[in-house]
Amino acid sequence: MERGQAGGTAGMCVDLILFPLDTIKTRLQSPQGFSKSGGFRGIYAGVPSTAIGSFPNASAFFVTYETVKCLLHSGSSSYLSPVVHMAAASLGEVVACLIRVPSEVVKQRAQVSPSSTTYQMFAATLRQEGIRGLYRGYKSTVLREVSHCIIIDFWSWKQGRSLDSWQSAVCGAFAGGFAAAVTTPLDVAKTRIMLAKVGSATAGGNVLLALTDIWKTQGFTGLFAGIVPRMTAISLGGFIFLGAYDKVRSLLL
Repeated sequence: MERGQAGGTAGMCVDLILFPLDTIKTRLQSPQGFSKSGGFRGIYAGVPSTAIGSFPNASAFFVTYETVKCLLHSGSSSYLSPVVHMAAASLGEVVACLIRVPSEVVKQRAQVSPSSTTYQMFAATLRQEGIRGLYRGYKSTVLREVSHCIIIDFWSWKQGRSLDSWQSAVCGAFAGGFAAAVTTPLDVAKTRIMLAKVGSATAGGNVLLALTDIWKTQGFTGLFAGIVPRMTAISLGGFIFLGAYDKVRSLLL
């Protein structure tokens, strides 16, 4: 329970502090382009959605991760430890995305329409698409997050020794930055799916179709749109998260 609360608080701190970078990334990935999506104006558009969803999202991940890890660890050999961690993290992301995706859909639509409020975007999504609209992009989000987790867990396993907190932060930042770079095309596809017009082919949620369309229209550059703010946010987020997590957990214990 303490880890869930600490993880939730730390995750919320990271999301809110680095929100402007996320807005810039989303607008760079938007099909209408950076300037038409708002440019540098209203970089906190959509922040209420993140503020509401961040804590339960991070908590859901940590509670699921710890529970699955404990269940799988019993009776398993030490050689299977990396697999156990990857499986637990992957299942944690599947559960967390049940909360993350609706928050992400509303947030991203508000980010590219800064003249509209978060509530207006939420109401418009429900009115036009119903509950299903709030889960548009669920598959692409899970695919992105699971891929990201596997890369980071593999990196951590390759260290082969225990690390101090500051060493973990440095390694986490590098691993997070690398994973962010590798999974950027999936992030772009997720953004395009969430922002696609109702009834369009991309709105159907087919990740491969979205990636193919991006490649045909914008090529390599389009697939890696927003890579710099994405890598920066995730690398910095690792430092902030570790500090906030350790501090909150020490207060709770």
